[in-house]
This record gives sequence, structure tokens and C-alpha cells, in this order.
Amino acid sequence: MDIRVLQYFLAVAREESITKAAEALRMTQPPLSRQLKDLEEELGKQLFIRGSKKITLTEDGMLLRKRAEELVDLMEKTKAELTSSHENINGEIYIGCGETESISFLAQTAQNLQKKHPLIHYHIYSGDAERVMEKLDKGLIDFGLLVGQTDFSKYDYIHLPMKDIWGVLMQKDSPLAENESVSPKDLWDKPLIISHQTSINSEMFSWLRADISKLNIVATYDLVYNAAQFVKKGFGYVIALDKLINTTGDSNLCFKPLSPPLEAGLCVIWKKYQVLSRASNAFLRQLREELAD
Repeated sequence: MDIRVLQYFLAVAREESITKAAEALRMTQPPLSRQLKDLEEELGKQLFIRGSKKITLTEDGMLLRKRAEELVDLMEKTKAELTSSHENINGEIYIGCGETESISFLAQTAQNLQKKHPLIHYHIYSGDAERVMEKLDKGLIDFGLLVGQTDFSKYDYIHLPMKDIWGVLMQKDSPLAENESVSPKDLWDKPLIISHQTSINSEMFSWLRADISKLNIVATYDLVYNAAQFVKKGFGYVIALDKLINTTGDSNLCFKPLSPPLEAGLCVIWKKYQVLSRASNAFLRQLREELAD
């Protein structure tokens, strides 16, 4: 199975048509159909359901699509790394990030590096720690910016000096909005909206001093912006980090810190023993310079 055939497969999966895929690939339909048939025979699996109007993927086809996208992305990333020169560094840097206001520090690092090497381009992916580490382990990203506790055994890392503050996002007319801060007891009987990562965060539940099964968790979220829309409708209280949602001006939301305070540390991680591209090495050097300053 070569990478070119996987690109053909992805084109058909994307276009849902061999004819349209052939046009996009600038080739004729018969050789494309033959390549796909050979791929199915090689794998011993049916990858497509060939309907009268469109082609859809089988369950095996959907699995291959996911893996093929990862392989093609990795190939493109490797090609970009190999074509970069020492004198004029170019290439792609892939960063996975949890939701945090401190991403602005990495943005500043990238901006300062861009002045030296304007041909470097960045790709930013958002996700919780589990998803970021999964992409890192597969070689699909170069760095991860993680919030909170992490097992560093597989990674090299740099702790960032800033901290994020945990608190509760709520409507301004909520009873808890009158408080300066929110205690664990304040939340025991409230409808809570928590992040997927928080749901496995032992530190948070230690702070809450409550059995998770006894809490009224009405929803979970990946992106706090989406969770905030539920709060605006009075659906519940979001446990979240500060400075991610605008609560100033005519916003009907407010943020109250936890008491006792609960902070989340931040770190940049990358795979141990990984040979970084020239662009990634330049970013790492710039990051260390920013921290030294």
C-alpha cells in the first residue's frame, strides 16, 4: 500500500464519487477505479458501498480514512521538514493546545520567531490533554500546551511560569453571583457543566470534596465557548478557567474564582528522543529565550 494510493482513496472518500475524484486528481476514471479495486483486494476488505448516486464508506473504509489522513499528514510534514535549509528555515509547526489564555505566550513566541524566519507556518489544534497527547504520540503534532497535571514519563517538557485560575462561569443574576468566590459546598446542589478533562481530574474532585456520582452534572463540554451558551440560557454553572469568556460590558455572565483557590499549571511538552525539524528546533530555542527574558 503506497501513499499515492491512499491519496486516491481519500479523494474518493471526500468527493463521494469516482468521477469527481478523478477530475480533482486530473486523471481518468478507469485507472482510478482499478487502483481502488486493487487496494480492496490487497487489504481483503470492502472499503466502499457503491450506490447509484454516490459512494459511501464501509466501517472498514472509515477506519482506513482516519489512518490514511494521519499517514498523508505525516508524509507532508516530513517532506516540509526535509526541504528546509539551515540558512533559511521554513516548514510547518504543529501545536496542540488545551483551552487557556496563556496560548497568548506561545503566540508571542511565534510572532517573534516569525520576524527571523517568515517562511515558518503554524497549525494550531484545540483539544483536551488526552487528545493532544494522542496526536503527539502519533507524530501528528510537534508540541502540546497542556493545562493541569500530566504524566510526563513519555515527554520532554518546559513548565511555563504563569498559572490559570479555576472558577465558575454563571449568569450575573445567579444567587452565587453575589459572592466574591465559590466554595465546594456552594456547588453541591447546583447543575454543573464540566469539561471532559475535568471529569477525570482527581484534583478538581478533591477540591469539591464530593463523590462525583452525587454531583448534579447536567452536561460536559470540549470548548468553553459552547458551554457558555448553555449558561446564558440558565442551564447550569460552568466550572472553567478564567479569561476564556468575556464577562465585561453588556455580557449577562460573570466569573467567580474558587475558594480555596485552585490553580492549574501549564507546560509545553514534546516526545522524548524525537528528532525535531529545523523549524521546531527554532521554535523551541525561541521559547526558551522568551522564558529567560
